[in-house]
Amino acid sequence: MTAMLASDLPLPRIGRGKVRDIYAVGEDRVLLLTTDRISAFDIVMAETIPMKGAVLTQISAWWFKQLEGVVPHHMISADADTIIREVPALKDHRASLLGRAMLCKRTKVFPIECVIRGYLSGSAWKEYAASGTLAGEKLGSGLLESGRLEPAIFSPATKAETGHDENITVGRMREIVGPEVTEALERMTRAIYTRGEKISREHGIIIADTKFEFGRDANGAIILIDEVMTPDSSRFWAVDVYRPGQPQPSFDKQPLRDYLDAERRAGRWNGEAPPPPLPPSVVDATSKRYLEAYRRVTGSDLRI
Repeated sequence: MTAMLASDLPLPRIGRGKVRDIYAVGEDRVLLLTTDRISAFDIVMAETIPMKGAVLTQISAWWFKQLEGVVPHHMISADADTIIREVPALKDHRASLLGRAMLCKRTKVFPIECVIRGYLSGSAWKEYAASGTLAGEKLGSGLLESGRLEPAIFSPATKAETGHDENITVGRMREIVGPEVTEALERMTRAIYTRGEKISREHGIIIADTKFEFGRDANGAIILIDEVMTPDSSRFWAVDVYRPGQPQPSFDKQPLRDYLDAERRAGRWNGEAPPPPLPPSVVDATSKRYLEAYRRVTGSDLRI
């Protein structure tokens, strides 16, 4: 499978994120194509990570199937041949679609990242350690880094096109989208996380935290969109090595982050674009980490 930096399909491209290219399919559908681009510290690397796009798309597709009956979602198909039957203009682009494309319902997206934290880690731990709060709201005393939060904390954020999303209070979310939508999104977020955390734990993975996006479909229904419980949107830990009170090794782009951190500490990179070139060993280690995440989460190797 050839690594892809950017796609070029015969459809109107309506968006390009750090990782995904978004195409319009008529008025009511979109095609999400997940490239092998990778970002760290909000900077997109020049190199691609082989198989990363397929991992993100196929983990999401797997989760959408697990969530049938829990929440409605936007996925129509993540199978290249099915997509081509639905969109004949793509018949000569099967290689680009294979594994990495998802045909979806088009929605009006809510401008909120619905973050849920089952464990205290990352930016949440840093804020708590400094001030005993999360998004400015007080938490109980004596919590440990990587410690379990019971119940899990719903911690919304505003969506940022560039730079970091900003954590906000639930009260601020109500001001942005209204109380009814806020209640619905929190309820759906908790239902998805509860199902996902249970399934992943049975597979030896802890989903420490994750984020979801939602939109309204053509009928006005609120549905789950974008990616779901992937290594890019979630913090995955192995059950068998989990130890509260310290940072945990994770199944994501950690080899890349570690390399960039070392370059910054050595004074060879100032933390801004352009990033330093990635050695083949870092690219390979990161690709293997993503493939291992797929295997651990789904219980099988990724086959395209």
